[in-house]
Amino acid sequence: MKKEISSGTLSEKLFEQVYDYVLERIRRGEWKADEKLPSVRQLAVELNVHRLTVFKAYQLLKQKQHVYVKDKSGYYVQSSSVLQVARQDDPIVSAYVHKSHLSEIHQVQAAYQFSIALLDPNLLPNLYFSEYVKKVFDLYPKVLGTYSTTQGDLELREALCHYFTKHYRFFLSPSELLISSGSQEAIDLIARVLIKNRDVVLLERPTYSPAIDVFRRQGATTISVEIHPYGYDLEEVERLMQQHKPRLFYLNPTFHNPTGYVVPAKQRKRLVELAEKYHCLLVEDDPCRDIYFEEEPPLPLFSYDTAGYVIYIRSFSKYIAPGLSIATVACRPACMNYLLKAKSLADSGSPLLNQKIFLHYFFSERMQQHLAKLRTALAMRKELMEAELSGTGWEWYSPTGGFNLWIKLPVSTPMDTLLSKSIEQSITFVPGSICDPVRELTTWIRMSYSFLNDQQMREGLKRFIQVTKEIVPHDKCGSA
Repeated sequence: MKKEISSGTLSEKLFEQVYDYVLERIRRGEWKADEKLPSVRQLAVELNVHRLTVFKAYQLLKQKQHVYVKDKSGYYVQSSSVLQVARQDDPIVSAYVHKSHLSEIHQVQAAYQFSIALLDPNLLPNLYFSEYVKKVFDLYPKVLGTYSTTQGDLELREALCHYFTKHYRFFLSPSELLISSGSQEAIDLIARVLIKNRDVVLLERPTYSPAIDVFRRQGATTISVEIHPYGYDLEEVERLMQQHKPRLFYLNPTFHNPTGYVVPAKQRKRLVELAEKYHCLLVEDDPCRDIYFEEEPPLPLFSYDTAGYVIYIRSFSKYIAPGLSIATVACRPACMNYLLKAKSLADSGSPLLNQKIFLHYFFSERMQQHLAKLRTALAMRKELMEAELSGTGWEWYSPTGGFNLWIKLPVSTPMDTLLSKSIEQSITFVPGSICDPVRELTTWIRMSYSFLNDQQMREGLKRFIQVTKEIVPHDKCGSA
């Protein structure tokens, strides 16, 4: 029985639908690496389309390096486009080698979890928090019997508007805020609303791993933008925007995950200008703004935006109350309308109880004072991690805020072996390739200093250093 490709819409040509169909079958492994694809004539008959349509699709696949051509023989599958079946027995190592999903690493039960970029629960004022939970039930006795609105609790959105205006000069209304269940849900909503197959998305290199997965799931073509301690090469950013006309640029300019870099204010202002010039949305992910060790970071990109080209995601999950999973999205009405539609299809709004607890907890004088204590505690843990690693010869950037060290190991380090042996020693970390859109940063790792206490960190790092020494040649172990 013939399959049929639909006539599509004005925004999606027929040969692009054939392209998507072939690529999906390749990625699912239905056509193996170096296997010959059906001929142009054969696939045209199978899909009930013209041969020229299939030819154009194959040419695009060739251009994107998903297939290659053998003279007078036909089109063959490029091995890099196939999702290989894992050979390793350990599903976590398998995930790293073949899928590079961060979630599999987080699922490991380990005594020394350097992979988790969350706050140690013992650093939070937990008794004080429990008092606020009781207070919320007194103030809102029917809260458990009530849904939130899709957009989020109005009282919370009004408080956040005042907070953003006071601290960051945002000047927005409650209708321009959406409450989400963490930043990852926000990224997912934005991707589903804004991205379709073959849209170009700029991603920092390295970047937040789940963002890579989310945008690629939507069929985006991702292009990397290198991030450095000084920020970006803005001439390169402009060239990419001009050449590729990206739909959006996802970026994390403040205590960047995983590197800890901070993009300077001058570049932030210029990025907004470039976004407006080339009609590229900037999706600014800002989960660690309050965790600075020296001076406060520059204003968010959203503060410089007057034309609606920045979507701002502010998560409070990592350091206020991870169990509440509260984040907010700020954007102008045209984009907000689409986000609300997508959110309404996902749920009836983030839990109202969580929002009310966060409202009274975060904006309390006690919690705002406690943030200063958190900054001091995390600065000390960062210094402790650096001291423990100081004799290794490894390289890293010393961040002025955030939760992570971005560490370069010796070039000879077999990362899959290191990950496997570390897990055997009840240690987890994040391999750098997971954070790399092109999966090539194989000698880098991310280690978080925020989750473990001092004793756990010392013991875990000693074990990790020993594991590394055992698998890296002795003459190279101290050279990164």
